[in-house]
Amino acid sequence: TVIVPAFREAKVIERTVTSLLAQQYDGPLDVVVVDDGSPDDTYAVARRAFDGNPRVTVLSKSNGGKATALNVGIARARADIIVCLDADTQFEPQTVAELVAPLVDPHVGAVAGNAKVGNRLNLVTRWQALEYVTSQNLDRRAFALLDCITVVPGAVGAWRKDVVQSVGGFRTDTLAEDQDLTLAVHRAGYSVAYAERAIAWTEAPDTLRGLARQRFRWSFGTLQCAWKHRDALFRRRYGTVGTVALPNTWLFQLVLTALSPLADLLFVYGLISAWMTWRSFGESYALVDLYQILIFYAVFLVTDWLGAVVAFLMEPDEEYSLTWLIVLQRFAYRQVMYWVVVRSFVAAVRGRAVGWGSLERKATVGAR
Repeated sequence: TVIVPAFREAKVIERTVTSLLAQQYDGPLDVVVVDDGSPDDTYAVARRAFDGNPRVTVLSKSNGGKATALNVGIARARADIIVCLDADTQFEPQTVAELVAPLVDPHVGAVAGNAKVGNRLNLVTRWQALEYVTSQNLDRRAFALLDCITVVPGAVGAWRKDVVQSVGGFRTDTLAEDQDLTLAVHRAGYSVAYAERAIAWTEAPDTLRGLARQRFRWSFGTLQCAWKHRDALFRRRYGTVGTVALPNTWLFQLVLTALSPLADLLFVYGLISAWMTWRSFGESYALVDLYQILIFYAVFLVTDWLGAVVAFLMEPDEEYSLTWLIVLQRFAYRQVMYWVVVRSFVAAVRGRAVGWGSLERKATVGAR
């Protein structure tokens, strides 16, 4: 059973469900659309498009957030395996089959798919396409080898229904319900697999403001999950989730990201210092300092680019020209990421409630 939670998705819901019905999957497949009290015509559009189709169930409920919509869908699911995706996401024809395949192993409780940006319209969305490959998917490959994947993405993932229900379903106490449930599945003793050929094309924010709003929610949700599961940190009884994945989340996704602006400030300070040396002692002294700064920064950028190349070589059908954008990414995109993490820490310290919010859908997946 494929569950599609939807909120303000009138522009994309019909196309999404149609792509699901066209899946190349040998077994029975049905779709449950759960409208979460959308103020637009999401429910009406879905009912009108699929009324009378025995494979599609369209439900509507009062607004309660994505987790509650998913739980309603799970309760109505007829199958033992649940596939979840966001309503703005398009599956490739083989995606459901690829997601289900690892669940042949009874020790696997969930499977993460390969999410890609499907609306590469401008620099902002192309930066995100680069990040999905070089950061999210590369990390997921590494964590799959160590059996400690921390997030089955909401855009493309499969779950054993009985496992999900045994750990309490999707919870509403964090903004990262997919990460929370993934960690709960691990803690229940199950593995989480990665299906790299289970490809889903998702609609990414196409403005820096929209990106900042989305990533603030992700960052705050990650902070909530890390804090909620802090009792598993460094606990060997939870395997590599406790000894590798959670320490990685705290160190690299939260703490070092929050401190990263200091590195940029030191770079700027180095340039100012070289200029002051030139004013005080002349060009010969200043150039030595400037060359050292630029050489170290160039080595840093080249190393970053080589890491991107390695990540893209693992994605044979990807757009390799995106790797060159990693240089520009350092001077705008990364600063947005720094800001949202710092803002998440500030919101947490202040105890401010953070809502899910919503992004405007533009039905641009496929423009890549």
